[in-house]
Amino acid sequence: MKIALVHDFLKEYGGAERVLETLHEIWPKAPIYTAFIDRKGLGPHADRIKNWQIKTSFAQKIPFISKLYSPLRFLAPLFFASFDFSDFDVVISSTNAYYAKGILTKPETIHICYCHTPPRSLYGYQTRMNWQENFFTNIYGQIINYFLRKYDFLVSQRVNYFIANSQVVRVRIKKFYRRDSEVIYPPVELKRIKELRNKGIKESDKYYLYVGKLAAAKNVNLAIEAALKMGFKLKVVGKGGEEESLKQLISNYSSTRQQAGRSLQRSSSRQVRLGSNNNVEFLGEISDERLVELYTNCKAVIFPAVDEDFGIVPVEAMSFGKPVIAYKSGGVVETVIDGKTGALFDKPTVESLTLAIKQLNNLKVKPSDCINQAGKFSKEAFKRNMVEFVKRVIKKNPQA
Repeated sequence: MKIALVHDFLKEYGGAERVLETLHEIWPKAPIYTAFIDRKGLGPHADRIKNWQIKTSFAQKIPFISKLYSPLRFLAPLFFASFDFSDFDVVISSTNAYYAKGILTKPETIHICYCHTPPRSLYGYQTRMNWQENFFTNIYGQIINYFLRKYDFLVSQRVNYFIANSQVVRVRIKKFYRRDSEVIYPPVELKRIKELRNKGIKESDKYYLYVGKLAAAKNVNLAIEAALKMGFKLKVVGKGGEEESLKQLISNYSSTRQQAGRSLQRSSSRQVRLGSNNNVEFLGEISDERLVELYTNCKAVIFPAVDEDFGIVPVEAMSFGKPVIAYKSGGVVETVIDGKTGALFDKPTVESLTLAIKQLNNLKVKPSDCINQAGKFSKEAFKRNMVEFVKRVIKKNPQA
């Protein structure tokens, strides 16, 4: 049986790429088809794919494709339609926003789509960029998205079987594609985490941690504003298009505080001590070893993303026995137990987040409860469920 794997693109390393990597571990001989690769963008994770058999589309030859991939997304259907899968019995596509499920296969080839979510930009969900705020990108996006929604529905009907990465995504697949799906949660490498956790890194619990893309939908600004307002230390891991605006947010806050401080000093004889604004640290892309250290030493992980499809970071945090403070939406409600393994806040506002942080401080979260909850989402379970799923559909389709 010959299997091929398809992925949107490889320009960063996040939850979707961890799923792809685990699929490749299950089927190491399977070639990987993707629109393009940006090895520089993968940073310290580039070595993970150096021995993979990867085939890119003609998008790889487009200058600056790693920067232009979003405005050129109307070409994505052509990128994936250019691949030839005639020699394969099973093709597994891993996709969310770049239409990897739009591949063309023979009628007897089984196409399984592991769907992280239907494209968020097409169905009203917040995306990594606030493209609607700019007049020109808003007009362009509305026109392009009209046609891409039609295309997205069309190709969703070609897929033989859908797998959703959460119950939330299963509902979206049913709503937008009118297709049934089975939920298989993404993998978290708990066995390796347990080994690293037991190395005895001293816990300091002196800072909060954010891990993820610096994108609009992640609401990183809420975590930063809460840190500035409450004065706690926050370490930010990740990169993305919102980084400069987030740093500007800190700069603006600092300027406002300094002006207020000077006004108070002029109106009072008492010495006014200004609060420190260097309590937010941007760490960028880091190695897994460094991330382990940060998880181990943090007080809690803040995860303010809106309508997150699943969210591997909260599970990773709990696997280290750390509580999670998260916005109550998306896949987070399936992983974090409010009041037991963390605190969920109801509104995507700084006020709601700060209240949740205060609530968490009054809770006695047991590390063992967090670790046990994370254990439900292991890498081993993902592999077992995927293999069983593929075997089951092949049995239903003996011609494959």
